[in-house]
Amino acid sequence: MDPITHLLAQELGQSEQHVDNVIKLIDEGATIPFIARYRKELHGSMDDQLLRQLADRLQYLRNLDARRAEVKAAIEGQGRLTDELSAAIDAAASLAEVEDLYRPYKQKRRTRATIAREKGLEPLADLLSAQGPALDPEQEAAAFVDPDKEVATTADALQGASDILAERISDSAELRGELRQLYLRRAVLVSKAAEKEPEDSVYRLYYDFKAPVSRAQGHQILAVNRGEREGILKVSVELDPETAHVAVRRAVVPGSAAMDFVRSAADDAYDRLIQPSMEREIRSALTEQAQEGAIHNFALNLKPLLMQPPVKGRVTMGLDPGYRMGCKVAVVDGTGKVLDTAVVYPTYGPRQKQEAIDKLAGLVRKHHVEHIAIGNGTASRETEQMTVELIKQVGGNLSYMVVSEAGASVYSASKLAAEEFPQFDVNLRSAVSIARRLQDPLAELVKIDPKAIGVGQYQHDMPQARLGETLDGVVEDCVNAVGVDANTASPSLLQRVSGLTAATAKNVVKYREENGAFTTRKQLLKVPKLGPKAFELCAGFLRVPESRNVLDNTAVHPESYPAAEQLLAACGYTLADVKAGRLEELDQKARTVGYDVLAETCGAGAPTLADIVKELQKPGRDPRDELPAPLLRTDVMDLKDLKPGMELQGTVRNVVDFGVFVDIGVHQDGLVHISQLPQRVKHPSQLLEVGQVITVWVTELDEKKKRIGLTMRRP
Repeated sequence: MDPITHLLAQELGQSEQHVDNVIKLIDEGATIPFIARYRKELHGSMDDQLLRQLADRLQYLRNLDARRAEVKAAIEGQGRLTDELSAAIDAAASLAEVEDLYRPYKQKRRTRATIAREKGLEPLADLLSAQGPALDPEQEAAAFVDPDKEVATTADALQGASDILAERISDSAELRGELRQLYLRRAVLVSKAAEKEPEDSVYRLYYDFKAPVSRAQGHQILAVNRGEREGILKVSVELDPETAHVAVRRAVVPGSAAMDFVRSAADDAYDRLIQPSMEREIRSALTEQAQEGAIHNFALNLKPLLMQPPVKGRVTMGLDPGYRMGCKVAVVDGTGKVLDTAVVYPTYGPRQKQEAIDKLAGLVRKHHVEHIAIGNGTASRETEQMTVELIKQVGGNLSYMVVSEAGASVYSASKLAAEEFPQFDVNLRSAVSIARRLQDPLAELVKIDPKAIGVGQYQHDMPQARLGETLDGVVEDCVNAVGVDANTASPSLLQRVSGLTAATAKNVVKYREENGAFTTRKQLLKVPKLGPKAFELCAGFLRVPESRNVLDNTAVHPESYPAAEQLLAACGYTLADVKAGRLEELDQKARTVGYDVLAETCGAGAPTLADIVKELQKPGRDPRDELPAPLLRTDVMDLKDLKPGMELQGTVRNVVDFGVFVDIGVHQDGLVHISQLPQRVKHPSQLLEVGQVITVWVTELDEKKKRIGLTMRRP
């Protein structure tokens, strides 16, 4: 078995055969959603997150292998590659270890040691550092004095020899490995204000901050990094110098012919070469770790946001609040089609506010609006208060919800929005987007760059390629988990389907515009540039509700249609029973027969058959419908209405390292600090996720700073 496969199996706790199968599927071009859903027998039912972890780690290990080969080739080119060094490079478990081993052989800029070698002082360095009887450095250096080589005195000779020894010590891979571990165990991350008398700022917590490197939190690392970039903080990684000196001396001094001289060179190696390098390396490692944590956290938040239950089939009014340009209004029907638009000015004064309410009331009655979605940006507070007055005036079952408008302005000004709504200006497009976010969050949010959706922390400080790759993976997983209607989906949604690209997604839309709605899944093969491989990867995730074959409106893959029909027959059912919804007892009957027995009969694995049963029992099902419904409101509170101890229902808006931000209906989100969660956890995401409706109690209020402290622990 390949060494990478063996290592991945150990790290992930999976069988080597399953890991090897996944690697082969990835190399063949299969997507993670396809592998996760339709190749369970080959990978032992790993979930999509574990499969993505495997794919990421596979890429790292392959890059590591490639770098090992490059380094060995470079050293071999110098004629200095030994069997021992080659084995050490092969055994290096990280890129940092490979670079440590390569350091002595890497082409360097002209250093003090290089200059000393040019002056012929390397033999002196060898003599003084070799094991043997004690030598007098001054006496030995006298033989190397040569004014023609700019070595005018014994002091010049000794300085050159010291520079050579310092560089050798600094280049020791073993020593650097030991010091790296020492830094990780005992160093301290220190942050101080750059000015003697700093002004109050968001970085005030870090004006005199210390944290052990081993325990520094990701959000702290990212905060001090940003503060340093803005010139507000000075940041360093500090290790007790004596501790470090002892470690370096212990590694290089024993038995040297000139102990004091070599000890001095070792101290110089640490102070001048190793310490600055090690500080940069540790800070880089801390930053990379914090960034990976933040990206992971962003992904955790994004998934439940995208998977929020849709409010389907309801006429919805979207309100994009604003002061100067007014409040933009769009009414969309149950499918998201725009019925009406308007602009009102509720913030201009009492008369204009009443005019706005009257105009909106007319739209509500005309189009039978049931829900109102309000963007949470500028003037959202005033718009929410106006909406409550509107609800009281109109009556009925009208309700509202404040939705995140993060990225709405990015979308409305995009080429995509211009193509979708050429007849509307940028502001009205935002109102349409806000209305549709309530109706179907996933279908609307896929049109926006995931980085602009606003459920992370320090996302602008992340490596953008890595962040984008991770978030795109989350969007892909969500879209494919829900499934996409081939006859109604936008190109933005279709291109997120496994196996489809932006070009083939547009071809799908163009084909149905020219030829009418798809009536079977097989018809997708007629779409230009959508070949058999792409069809294999996408077919199971595309739904065709108009098809006569009910299986075309399920997540059952076409390759498994024969197995599905045999399964039905073995349990006494037909496809007509699927369409009529008469399969309540299918799972029980399948268990009675036995999934292993059915697997032999149907020619499909037991995990695949179990998935088929779920789909047949609920054809066309949307997994989001099984989640708790979003919290819709009919009234609004003010910050002044809150009192400590008050019990409230709220919606989780963002989960970060230090707690969760909760919308409690007062426009300003409250914070449940991690210490106020109902039980102790390492990270709030272990308990809560974006979109979750929770019960909280008010603990503290600061009207001036607009801060609300909350707890999930009953007072």
